[in-house]
Amino acid sequence: MDYSKEIENKKNHEKGKTDTHIPTQSQKNGNTPNILTQSQNYGNALNILQRLQKKGYKAFFAGGCVRDMLMGIESRDFDIVTNAPMETIPDLFQATGLKPVGKTFPVFIIHGVEVASCRTTNQSMPFPECDLKQRDLTINSMAIDPIQDALIDPFDGQRDLVRKIIRFTDDPEQRITEDPIRMVRACRFVSAFQGTLDRETLQIIQTHGASIMEPAIFSRIGREIMKAMAHKKPSIFFRALHQTGLLAMIFPSLERCAGLDGGPYHGETVMEHCLLTGDALMPRSHILRLAGYLHDAGKYDAAKIKDGKLTFAGHENMTHAVIHDLEQLKFSKRDIRHIDSLIKTHMRPLKAGTTPRAVRRILAFLKANQVTWQEFMRMRIADKSANLAKAPYTLNDIKIRVSKIHREIYNSPKNAFTLKDLAITGHDIMEILSMPQGKGVGKVMNHLFEMVLENPRLNSHGTLKEYLLKNWNNNEHSKSIRDSFGDHQINGDIG
Repeated sequence: MDYSKEIENKKNHEKGKTDTHIPTQSQKNGNTPNILTQSQNYGNALNILQRLQKKGYKAFFAGGCVRDMLMGIESRDFDIVTNAPMETIPDLFQATGLKPVGKTFPVFIIHGVEVASCRTTNQSMPFPECDLKQRDLTINSMAIDPIQDALIDPFDGQRDLVRKIIRFTDDPEQRITEDPIRMVRACRFVSAFQGTLDRETLQIIQTHGASIMEPAIFSRIGREIMKAMAHKKPSIFFRALHQTGLLAMIFPSLERCAGLDGGPYHGETVMEHCLLTGDALMPRSHILRLAGYLHDAGKYDAAKIKDGKLTFAGHENMTHAVIHDLEQLKFSKRDIRHIDSLIKTHMRPLKAGTTPRAVRRILAFLKANQVTWQEFMRMRIADKSANLAKAPYTLNDIKIRVSKIHREIYNSPKNAFTLKDLAITGHDIMEILSMPQGKGVGKVMNHLFEMVLENPRLNSHGTLKEYLLKNWNNNEHSKSIRDSFGDHQINGDIG
């Protein structure tokens, strides 16, 4: 049967009646779900399921793939649960050397499909209900036999899916005890479905939230955060974390901004502004998006009253709290550096009246921090749109700013945005000025770089060489460099 149509029928039924009854057992009409036939992995999964059943075992699709089928979403991953003992599975598929993976719930990976034996030996419940009982959320605790066209839903997961209710399966305290990361997952699914936490689920998380602080658990939270970045509105994830009390443990740098006034130039709190900024960034740019949610967290440290007004001068440089949180969450050094750079560069002003020289300096600053101009512009646009006291950029505003950047990058071949873009090298400088290798060379290059930023037409080997030969000894800046390193650096006396 087409299960996606089935859940749509349930939605319509929900609108018509407040007291609904949704069947949880076999519903048959002999049709394979249309959504399944579109999946590349479905063929492999179905063959595995059929082989298990032909050998006399029960086997079902279970978990997330069932949830996706009911929603009409093409599932990339198929999980099969069977009552076949784990030790018999390799023989059934004539797979030599096949080993289970996973510590909590071991599974076999067969042609890209996860196959697992029942999670419990509890005889008080039939199979697969005994396995489904051990799963995290009701919406993930359903099973389907596409051959027999049977939907197994002992915990009303389909009804919760219709109502967008996120609820722990069976005994919520036991589910958390089994794996505390499930509390963060619950918040992530609230975001994924733009739903709400069941009241009992919310209360149990508020009671047991501190258990995520165990090192083995806390190190896994980063993966849940990055998965949430792909959602339409991850701000719902952060709001759920805040509601449950988990945000204070995961991102205290952001949690502390919840009641912080945005100042006279904003119409929202600092935390609200951060959440709106992140939502305005593209889902495919996970690190950029996360930086958006954290970009103004430094305002808490920078907050001062000046002339009777709340100010946050230099907040973009106060990233230590954010960095500490990311390190605790075991983000990679590379990602932490990038988030740090995205935050530190987001305040550089780029306006309709910004001069070409100022644009070049912005681009040089971005290069130095390894931030692309596209990332910079996306952050600026999102940041502006998240200010409820001001109008967002118009399309024309954006075009003007992008054209200024394009003009300096693509229409001015002599422009230099890093030392490597100079038409002269450190080795050239050493030869021209008879200067030994050392810090003095870098000082000279920085001086030339500043010159070229001011006037890109100077960026040719001949022009820069001529400048050094004619003006270096007479230039006041050059003299200060000479004085700071001593004449021996310039004249080549290493001793």
